[in-house]
Amino acid sequence: MKALLKTERGVGNVNLLDVPELKCPKDRIKVDVAFSGICGTDLHIFHDTFKSYPPVIMGHELSGVVTEIGEEIKSVKVGDRVTVLGSHAVTCKECFYCKTGYYMFCESRRGMGHGVDGSFTKQVIVREDMIYKVPDHVSLEEAALSEPLACAVQAIEELTEIKVGDTVLLSGPGPIGLLCLSLLKLKGCKIIVAGTSQDLTRLKIAKQLGADVIVNVNEIELQDLVMKETKGKGVDVTVECAGVAQSINSCLNALKKLGKHIQVGIVGKEVTLNFDTILYKQIQLFGSLAHSMKTWDRVMQILEQKKINLEPIITHKLPLSQWKEAFKMCEEKTCGKILLFPDN
Repeated sequence: MKALLKTERGVGNVNLLDVPELKCPKDRIKVDVAFSGICGTDLHIFHDTFKSYPPVIMGHELSGVVTEIGEEIKSVKVGDRVTVLGSHAVTCKECFYCKTGYYMFCESRRGMGHGVDGSFTKQVIVREDMIYKVPDHVSLEEAALSEPLACAVQAIEELTEIKVGDTVLLSGPGPIGLLCLSLLKLKGCKIIVAGTSQDLTRLKIAKQLGADVIVNVNEIELQDLVMKETKGKGVDVTVECAGVAQSINSCLNALKKLGKHIQVGIVGKEVTLNFDTILYKQIQLFGSLAHSMKTWDRVMQILEQKKINLEPIITHKLPLSQWKEAFKMCEEKTCGKILLFPDN
């Protein structure tokens, strides 16, 4: 079967290669991949700005159908439509972080797509505790967004209180940013979404999803717009999803005194900023690294209750053989979420 691998360290070194069909051990589940989303992390792995362990099959946002189960499996059956929590493929299970559900901080952790083989292929083999059944009324396309939705849920729902009536600046309208926007809309916030001239497609999606104000920062001075929209006070919360130094600085400048900044985007390099801004404004600063175990239970409830509309965020579905085109579109930001599917 074909699989997209990071073959060795360094920029690039990503190739579509033949790999053997997988065997299903007695304590594992085989899932035929229906869709696998391209994540910003995949781009970082391509550029070697996110740690990976090549040779490794990339991809970690997936949905699919169970096609084989080991004899020890009890809670899953062949034919079940599922999504997979791939970020805890390898953990020690003994440290404080594993025991409290914050496995992302486990020193031994390796996730699918960078530390162990992932989902940019035809099938995956996973543990029973990595499987989440998809509600019947949720499409497999939507289910493939479970993992990025979990990242948004932690950032918006779990780190701090964001209240109805708050004004929020969301910088970076990529797929994660659009998911954060959808959750903020449910809270009844006033939402300003900022992007660059590269983000015009994504800014249109943001407007469709309910952003109150969209701004192209290459054409309009963001700080002036923020002051106008907040009557000179500054926004209550900033959510940075671009992972760009200028975006981070713009967020801190746009915040009111005693405001909150949530960092979601991975930068991948050092950032220079005026750190005294945090002191003089007494800013509360939150970093949001992926999600915890409890986040996934909430994600499944959100999907079950159809609380947000994921369909506008998915703009392209392409076969795995077109991965270069798909990666280029993500780099150029001319898309929302791109889902890859195995070639026939």
